[in-house]
Amino acid sequence: MKEQKLNNNGHEASTRESTDPSLFDAVLEPHRSLSRSGFLTLMAAIVAVSFAAGIAFTFMGAWPVFGFFGLDAALIFVAFKINYRSARIYETIRLTEENLTVVRVNASGRVQRWSFQPYWLKVDIEISPRQDNKLMLTSHGKSLVIGSFLSPDERLDFARALETALYKLRQPPPASSAAE
Repeated sequence: MKEQKLNNNGHEASTRESTDPSLFDAVLEPHRSLSRSGFLTLMAAIVAVSFAAGIAFTFMGAWPVFGFFGLDAALIFVAFKINYRSARIYETIRLTEENLTVVRVNASGRVQRWSFQPYWLKVDIEISPRQDNKLMLTSHGKSLVIGSFLSPDERLDFARALETALYKLRQPPPASSAAE
């Protein structure tokens, strides 16, 4: 049975092949500070300024400059579209009692999946002086870097949350009283 869950951006949050209860479920997405309406407002302002400056240069007799202002606006538009395309990447991390599954969807929609046995899994975070830390999942000699698009503080917070969930999973169940 497959269950699909959509996050607030319309991305598939997780695909579940089993009915195991989730102990930890997270969707990691890159932060984008400019909303769609903000993008349209910014592009309208850029086009208006470019058009006004192009008209002014045309009246001064430098009509070829008008085309360069249009080219500038077009290049800014293309740069933002490329940036928004890269924002489509996301990763889902799901922890159950049997495994930790990482699903990465890149900007073109290609899906990659990794699965780890949680009892042997180690969460490593490299702290460097340049604030460019790496968050890695390591098990049985294999490593996977996750959350590379997150800020260093977000990676650190996520590592702590995942380590806490793994710690809770590894704890033995409370002893039941057999005195009765």
